[in-house]
Amino acid sequence: MRPSQVEIDFGTPPDTPPRISSDFEEIPYPSDHWAAANPKQEEFLPLHYMSEDTSTRRRVARGPGSPGGFMRDDEHEANIHYDDEGKDVYSKLRPAKGRVSSGRIHKPYPPPPTSISEFIAQNLEHLPPAIYTLLSCWTRFHKIGHSNVVVWDEAHFGKFGSHYLKREFYFDVHPPLGKMLVGLAGLLSGYNGGFEFKSGVEYPEEVPYVAMRVMMATFGVALVPLGWYTAVELGMSSWACHLVALMVLCDVAWLCISRFILLDSMLLFFTFTTVFFLSKFHNQQYQSFSFDWWMWLVMTGISIGCVTSVKWVGLFVTAVVGLYTIEDLWDKFGDLRMSKREQIRHWSARVVCLIVVPILVYMASFKLHFMILNHSGPGDAQMSSLFQAHLVGNDFAKNPLEVAFGSKITLKNMGWGGGLLHSHVQTFPVGSGQQQVTCYHYKDDNNDWVVLPKWEEPDYNPNDELRYLKHGDVIRLQHAPTTRNLHSHNIAAPVTKLNNEVACYGNATIGDFHDYWVVEVVDDVKQGSKVERIHSLTTRLRFRHQALGCYLRAANAVLPQWGFKQIEVSCDKENNPGDVHTYWNVESHWNDRLPPADVKFYRSPFLRDFWHLNVAMMTSNNALVPDPDKEDILASSPTDWPWMRLGLRMCGWGDNQAKYYLLGTPFIWWGGTISIILSLVVLGIYLTRQQRKYVDMDAAEWDHFLYVGKIAFYGWFLHYAPFFIMGRVTYVHHYLPTLYFAVLMFGHLLDHFIFSARWKEKTKRIAFGVIAFLIVANFWWFRGMAWGIDGPINEHWGLLWRKSWNIYNA
Repeated sequence: MRPSQVEIDFGTPPDTPPRISSDFEEIPYPSDHWAAANPKQEEFLPLHYMSEDTSTRRRVARGPGSPGGFMRDDEHEANIHYDDEGKDVYSKLRPAKGRVSSGRIHKPYPPPPTSISEFIAQNLEHLPPAIYTLLSCWTRFHKIGHSNVVVWDEAHFGKFGSHYLKREFYFDVHPPLGKMLVGLAGLLSGYNGGFEFKSGVEYPEEVPYVAMRVMMATFGVALVPLGWYTAVELGMSSWACHLVALMVLCDVAWLCISRFILLDSMLLFFTFTTVFFLSKFHNQQYQSFSFDWWMWLVMTGISIGCVTSVKWVGLFVTAVVGLYTIEDLWDKFGDLRMSKREQIRHWSARVVCLIVVPILVYMASFKLHFMILNHSGPGDAQMSSLFQAHLVGNDFAKNPLEVAFGSKITLKNMGWGGGLLHSHVQTFPVGSGQQQVTCYHYKDDNNDWVVLPKWEEPDYNPNDELRYLKHGDVIRLQHAPTTRNLHSHNIAAPVTKLNNEVACYGNATIGDFHDYWVVEVVDDVKQGSKVERIHSLTTRLRFRHQALGCYLRAANAVLPQWGFKQIEVSCDKENNPGDVHTYWNVESHWNDRLPPADVKFYRSPFLRDFWHLNVAMMTSNNALVPDPDKEDILASSPTDWPWMRLGLRMCGWGDNQAKYYLLGTPFIWWGGTISIILSLVVLGIYLTRQQRKYVDMDAAEWDHFLYVGKIAFYGWFLHYAPFFIMGRVTYVHHYLPTLYFAVLMFGHLLDHFIFSARWKEKTKRIAFGVIAFLIVANFWWFRGMAWGIDGPINEHWGLLWRKSWNIYNA
């Protein structure tokens, strides 16, 4: 069978006339290539959703956080899902699942540069933050050693350097990371730890205070680039990023607080890093469980651990991360396309990275704290007796193990915030008028008591056969320096009126049955409940008054000034076996007739010490209440902060010394406060318009507006509102972490209404110039408050913008 013939076309015959376009069927083909080849050809595309009728506003700004606007056109169109199930398709635009529709748009990494010019072009976006960082170095380091005296809380935090260098245990209400960094600054600067850091005292030549201040100020320097890159990651335009960086650079309060040996610069630094890492993690959500996703999630957890290890105020930014995580997981929970296995992976990742990792970082700071400060110091009385026993220089390990009659002891209350049973020659101005009994944290001879039998045993001789103290024994406790006996009676305690007063009465030969206390053993740390004799350090005791049946108790009630602000000791009428404030142990024990115990017997586990110190810190923090007996001219109310009603004098106000006034840049503070209020108003307007079927933004823009607004508002609210329910004394520097979120909101609204809106480029440049000028000019006007004001303060005119500022001398 022959194959079919093949027809070959060798072209048009030479004499055939060319065909014209009318010989073909014309089909419109709306492509870029066709439009380029036919510039006169008009395209008619049904771009209904791009018409002016459906969107009154589009983001058009180009910048670090929004390359080609909020989203490039191809990305924007590719990630809009149309709900065309018989509903209004034009008002139901929503982003496709699995794609982050807020924050900074991911850009693929560029190929390795092949020339210097290409390298510069790829990294040109880092030039502005580099310039701002150099300016930040200048503002933070300029005249940093101008004042050679201990300024404000340098008297408090500077001591940490001394104690860390001498490795003495020192108690404070703040976690240890910031204190360790202060100690490290002292070590690196060559400080020998011999200066006491008394307020207003001049630094001697051997104290490198300038170097220590520079190291603390370095954390303040880093705030500026962190502010820039956070704004970038939040998806703000280039204009808004510049303004956020300028506000961080030019705020006088942030500048001032960063230039001294304080913890606030570290607190601000880790607050900034937490927000930055969170925004970086958010922008990796389109590729869950990738290396970058894990890295930024872990870094967020580490930053949370660090900020809470500097000050507990860091818990507020932790709450911001928590709210973000709850909303994120809730959205994933509602995604029916996500498998249960993937849901579990997301939950597990958050639990490990945002709960376990921060706790481990926090606990590690305490472990290092205990390892470094292994010598006895002025703050070890706040810790348990067992903890103190292993400190170098402490003689607790030399205690005889078992307590006998005739022994001299000190009794430590085991409740949180309790101290050593104490008495002194001063008497109660109320009640019985007898010698005061209190609890006091610091050690002296007034904490010593002698264990004696009842008055009915007049033939008792301490040189007779030893009688060991046991459960159920009835004893007297005689105050060693004054020989008076621990005593209670039916007189109300001075502060805790429902309890009986505890005082010291009589002497070595005079007393009565109100001096008798029954020893009740609770348990023993080493031997549990099976203990026959009382052991020093390890046995927990209760003392029941034999006549009245009440229990010796030292809670957190503080005596007035006549009681030297020490802890009240009372006799609790209620028998509450679980009340740790009625628990006591023998901390020190002297008896020449008994041998010392084995040192190995006195060891305290880390978790017990960690928990004890944290509760003691919490108790001491709650005790920092305003003193009604005196006016604190430095304190201020939370209502004063957003509107800058009052600043804070950080040092003496003499004519011959540099003066520092902690107060912010008014334009930044007031602008941030107005932005917070305006954000709620704008949100209400947008929600109302949505109910009326107006479409002001597409779905991606709305997500972005809400995302940045929630980060800023939640951060501001969670940092600010708790101070209204705190009973402790407050100062203006407590507002400084809150201010950061007001600045982010300020930049966000400026970006939303000006720099990313449908304004002409000229209008945006003018707006940016005016705002930037106001920020810089405002800073320059008040710069002396941070760099130091010399000479008579009243000669510096123009600083009193509000009458409530106590800048000038009356």
